[in-house]
Amino acid sequence: MKKSILLLMSVQFFVYLGFGIIIPILPEVVVAENYSEVHVGGLLTIYALASFFTAPLWGKLSDNTGRKKLILTGLVGFSASFFLFALFMDNLTLLYVSRIVGGVFSGALYTAVTGFVADLTDEENRNKYMGLLGMSIGLGFIFGPAIGGVLGDYSFKLPFIASGILTLVLFVYASIVLKEPTRRGDATKRAIVPEGASKLWKYRIRYLFLLSFFITFLLAGIEATFQLFQMSKIDITPKQVGYLFMASGFVDAFIQGGVVRRVKNGTETKWIFGAQIITAIGLLLIPFTNSLFFAGFALSVFTAGNALGRTVLVSLTSKESGGRYGTAAGMSYSMDNMGRIFGPLLFVFLFTKLNGQIYYISATIAILSLVLLLLFNRSSQSLKEIAK
Repeated sequence: MKKSILLLMSVQFFVYLGFGIIIPILPEVVVAENYSEVHVGGLLTIYALASFFTAPLWGKLSDNTGRKKLILTGLVGFSASFFLFALFMDNLTLLYVSRIVGGVFSGALYTAVTGFVADLTDEENRNKYMGLLGMSIGLGFIFGPAIGGVLGDYSFKLPFIASGILTLVLFVYASIVLKEPTRRGDATKRAIVPEGASKLWKYRIRYLFLLSFFITFLLAGIEATFQLFQMSKIDITPKQVGYLFMASGFVDAFIQGGVVRRVKNGTETKWIFGAQIITAIGLLLIPFTNSLFFAGFALSVFTAGNALGRTVLVSLTSKESGGRYGTAAGMSYSMDNMGRIFGPLLFVFLFTKLNGQIYYISATIAILSLVLLLLFNRSSQSLKEIAK
């Protein structure tokens, strides 16, 4: 089991490394090739859109055909997206194709890996292993932009070629090491669970899907506006922003690997409640920034709450899925991507109108989202109970 978990952590790391590695390179490519700057946003958004529309389909396929096959397929497709981007930087259409391919197959990897871990674990230790996956995601976000920036100094293509090769190596290793997991407990009782992702919305798990959207919505909004706001407050430089996000990334990794594993079965909603309160506090601190240290402190507080809530929510969603781990993971992933689509668009628009006051609104959203948690606790329409 340990080899499988380490491999799955590596897969998650590379998926989010691939998401982050493009951030410092994409604007340079767009300028160097004389494309309109609007394509910076377009190429980022198309990735999330591709994941959003395909993740539920991948999740259902994962439940029906098996996790390993989907992971191997995802690795090949994800690797291809890197090579496409590296080879066709002078062709805007193919750049969009490469981002669509990357988004499609990242959805396959996410849903299959999450379902794989759910199959390997029981409810007592699932929080621990979901936390390790979350830590891998955090590390991918930390090292993605850093690797992209360092390798990009030598060549814009080098980060993508290196990532493509490493992903193929991971494919070979996964094909040898991974063995299709045995379905545990209620995962074998799929026949009595409603077919299709849309029918999951008839049960209380729908509140968890919606909460997943709001958690990612707030995160994406911060990523889009934090640097703009700090430029006006403390004249922050891009290099300093990189250091702050790297520091907050380590906070994310610590929460995922050190705190989430201590969450006991049955206490998830209490932890998510506390996490959203911490998130709101971090958002409220941002407008009072008067130094680089305070900016980093506020960002780290927000990150701690967001990371804790995000990962515990993934674990709780898998437990509420009635055995359809892949389908539920696919729906959660789609809600996350919806947050990444609408978060930056709405936050930047409101920022141009309200400046720092946007963070007061954001904190209010974080608090109001707790209503979804209360509705979840009060509902008796649980797929988990039906599958017993």
